[in-house]
Amino acid sequence: MIYIIDYEAGNLRSVQKALEKCGADARVTSRPGDLRNADKVVFPGVGAFGKAMEAVERFGFVDSIKSFIAAGRPFLGICLGLQLMFETSEESPGVQGLSLLSGQVKRFDAGLKAPHLGWNEVKQVQSSPLWKGVPDGGYFYFAHTFYISPRDAAVVVGETDYGGPVPVAVRHENIFGLQFHPEKSQAAGLQILKNFVEL
Repeated sequence: MIYIIDYEAGNLRSVQKALEKCGADARVTSRPGDLRNADKVVFPGVGAFGKAMEAVERFGFVDSIKSFIAAGRPFLGICLGLQLMFETSEESPGVQGLSLLSGQVKRFDAGLKAPHLGWNEVKQVQSSPLWKGVPDGGYFYFAHTFYISPRDAAVVVGETDYGGPVPVAVRHENIFGLQFHPEKSQAAGLQILKNFVEL
């Protein structure tokens, strides 16, 4: 049973359909209590850091997410969901993220076209169970104006090149995060979701 957290920040149906294609029983929920019954949780999102964090708090998901992770079950953040797992973002000064991982979210340098939109290559810089059967250097679909900057480089398992190396995939114990959209990344993206389903 995989629950997809709904805090009114993104098209969750495409994530749900992709997980179902990978053989998962995937359900969308806006009720924090449902996480107690989940084997795995997916935390997607698009939009602004501050507005999204406000919605996560309003729906009451902060404590349930932290309890779920403390129980050792697999948790996957996608796009804005990944960014919200960090402490702060330059997009919304003064707003505290979930602080599941240490570090901040930064804006791309002014000289770079933003958002970083479309397909880009992902280099696997460390092993991760999500990379099983996924070719190193595969292409994935991105749509973001801000990027994660983890304090501990050891959590970074994937990078892309956009004006220099940019962290786009993380893993710390049972916490996983992807900046790109696996549900929009064709076969390679589906393989990553399949790996998550089979953890």
